[in-house]
Amino acid sequence: MAPDKQQDLLQGTLDLLILKAVSLGPLHGYGVLLRIQQISGEELVIQQGSLYPALYRLEHRGAITSEWGESENNRRAKYYSLTDLGRARLGEETERWNRMSGIINGILSATP
Repeated sequence: MAPDKQQDLLQGTLDLLILKAVSLGPLHGYGVLLRIQQISGEELVIQQGSLYPALYRLEHRGAITSEWGESENNRRAKYYSLTDLGRARLGEETERWNRMSGIINGILSATP
């Protein structure tokens, strides 16, 4: 997917993608980026400049929590985990996404 089109797609969905990635297990920031990329079959590439402000925002809102740990390459890293509030938000946002994508699919499948 072209980076400019990908940017448009991700507008407003990055938080949902991060919550989903972290719901699968604690991850450091770069690990979140890699997990989203992996799950998407390498179709989505999240820029670090977008990721870290989103992680900060989600933590500030109580959806994720963090603690310092050591990464696979023995570097100090902040690991993020989903909170109960984040799990509830993930459920709500997933429902909203599914409902909206169903509406859009219905519109796109309309024929004259």
